This record gives sequence, structure tokens and C-alpha cells, in this order.
Amino acid sequence: MAKGSAGRDKAVSDQYEDFPYPPRNPEDERDRLITGSPSHLDEVNHYIFAGQRDFSKPFRALVAGGGTGDALIMLAQQLADRGEAGHVTYLDVSQASRSVAEARAASRGLTNIEFLTGSLLDLPNMGPEPFDYIDCCGVLHHLENPEEGLAALDAVLVDDGGMGLMLYATLGRTGVYHVQNALKILVGDEPQKNQVPLAKKFVAGLPKTNWLNRNPFVGDHKMGEDAAFFDLLLHPRDRSYLVPEVIDLLSSSRMSLVTFLEPVKYDPAVFLKDKDLIKRLKKLSDIDKATLAENITGSLKTHLFYAQKSSSSKTIAKIGPEMVPVLKDGNPAETLANAFKGKKKFAVTFDGEKIEFDLPERISEIIGLCDGQRSLRDMQKMLDLNWEGMRSAFAPIFKLLNGWNILWLKDGAKK
Repeated sequence: MAKGSAGRDKAVSDQYEDFPYPPRNPEDERDRLITGSPSHLDEVNHYIFAGQRDFSKPFRALVAGGGTGDALIMLAQQLADRGEAGHVTYLDVSQASRSVAEARAASRGLTNIEFLTGSLLDLPNMGPEPFDYIDCCGVLHHLENPEEGLAALDAVLVDDGGMGLMLYATLGRTGVYHVQNALKILVGDEPQKNQVPLAKKFVAGLPKTNWLNRNPFVGDHKMGEDAAFFDLLLHPRDRSYLVPEVIDLLSSSRMSLVTFLEPVKYDPAVFLKDKDLIKRLKKLSDIDKATLAENITGSLKTHLFYAQKSSSSKTIAKIGPEMVPVLKDGNPAETLANAFKGKKKFAVTFDGEKIEFDLPERISEIIGLCDGQRSLRDMQKMLDLNWEGMRSAFAPIFKLLNGWNILWLKDGAKK
């Protein structure tokens, strides 16, 4: 069992040399691009740059703690698709993880990446040109002092830039830390590679009463990958966060929350049934609402969110005539339009909980027009509406689908 800050630092470094994470095969890049949140370029544009960023012009991104490269490859490929001006810097302590990320980039022929090996804590001393955007997912919660890590990132971020972050969430990881603590006692004195087979025997024999067995939201230990098993249950150092603790962490570096993802999961009105209780939400702040929502559902195992410097003005894109609605990958306009057609309600399942949403009028018709090229003005003309009529029709549709994080906005004049 690693003891002291230096001992835990070495144990974490050793882990990612022995078990690069997440497990990826570079050959798979020939068949698919892994996309997700945060850091999808259209999503970043919507939440950080008000939909106004032109990615055909110089843009510097940092992936801090890039692991085997999911966010790196997504960002680099999407920037490359929009021109030659975008550049991504990769930083990680693990040479083994870096090697996987480099092989994935080579498989795609990406040339807009700089690879660095090192700790994000050293960023301010590296003297890099400031970054427009920073991705840091699954990293800060593994540091001895997450506040110090966030401050290091803040030091190399431009004033009007932003970050996409992921931290473990406490309630959805119920059972994880019980098992981690047990395994530290039982096998923590073994070399890391020797811990895995012993730990698998331990987990296989856990009684049904154990909280890990009773938690349906955590399943990395069932993937059949040693790297995933170790990262979840044998990690030398990690912690989790409740919503107020996320806000406190951001405040420590004078940063502010832009939004959690998906926004609907942090809206308690979605999960409350009683009208009197829903009325009481009006007096709550956005943070109190998010805190209430995570306590209602109990299922959030990660917090995905965007953040910006507290000195920055609000950056989320707003509805306007020249804005272009952009549907998230995997949500074709025609498919959605057909799914909504003729329905007044639509059910979506979040973490096993089926929620019914009221569908706005004309949702099928308007979503069917969302091809990622047409502006709201274009749609207005096609529907023979004045602007106020178009805005009134689109606003509830946007509120619903943006809440699911499948619809964003961008300026039609920008790439």
C-alpha cells in the first residue's frame, strides 16, 4: 500500500505504465471515431464560445492527462476536418499511454498534435503559449491536491477560454470506495500486477449485500479488461465529488461553472412528480437545484461539465436568426423527426429511470429541417413564419433537446 504523497504519486504513475487507460486498440481507428462529452468541437463552441468560434482560424487546445487518447483524437480529427489552423497538445505522465495515443494518431494520419510526457502540475513552468481550450477528464480527482492541479490549468488558459472537465461523482459510485478500502487492506502490499487476480477473486466472492453488488451504475470491473478493473477498484488514489464540492473546487481557482452535462440530469423538476414540490424549486439557485437533483436520482457516477474564468462573461450560445442548430453525432434529423412525429410525449431513459417529456408543437417538422447548415432564418422562410413566430416555435424545442445535450447552436458564418 502506497504511503505518503510521494509514494502515492509513484503508485499512480506505475499504474498507468502497467495498465494504460482506457484500453484501446489503435487499429480500431480505421473503423470509427470515438466522440463524446465534453470536448466535442460543436459542443465546446456552443458552451464556451457562444457559437461564434471559427475553427478554420488558429485554435490551441490542451488535453491534460490525455491517457490513451480518446479526447485527443476526437479534438484533433474534428479540428483537422475544419482546416489546418487547429492544434492540440497532449500531456500525460504515462509513456505507455502516450504510445497508444501516438499510434492512434498515426493510424489516422493526424499531424496537428504535439505530444508531451509530464505532470500537469508542471504546466506553468513549461512556458507554453496559453490555450484557448483545455480538456481534463478523469485526472484532477487522482491528484494529491486537485486544487493545485486546477490552478496549474487555469494558469495556461486564455482569459476568454474554457475547460471541459470530468470528476467522479460520489453517489453513483456507492460501493466503490468500500471495496477499494477492503482491497488496500487485503492485497495492497502486493506489486500492482499481482493485485489484479487476487482482487478479482475477492470481488467474485462478495455477498449480495455488498454495496458494489447492489450498485447497477458501476460496471467497469465487469468489462474483462485489467486496466478498467484496476482503475475502478485498485487505484492508489482517487476521490469523488458532490455538486457543492465541484463548485468549491472551481472557486479555489476563481473559475465558474458554465453547465453540467447533460443539463436535464441536474434539473430536479424532471424527477419530481408533486406540483407543490415543483413550485418550491423557483426559490432555489441553479447550484441548489443541481444539488437536489443528484440527491434525488442517486445515480450520477461522474460529473461532466464546462467551466470558465469567473471574470468572463456568460458564453452559452443564444437563439438568433443567423444561428444554425447542430444535432449531436448519432442523432440524424430524419430519424428524430420520425420518432417525434404524431406524438405528444416522448420517453427517455436515464440510468434505468424512464422519464416522459412533453413534446413541443411542430418539433418533428422543425427538427427535420436541422441539417447543420440551415440557419434559423432559413427555416423561418421555409416555414413561412415571421421571426417572432419562428423563435416562439423553436425555443421550447431547443430547451428540450439541449437539455438532453443533443442540440447545439453555432453562427452560420463560422466553420
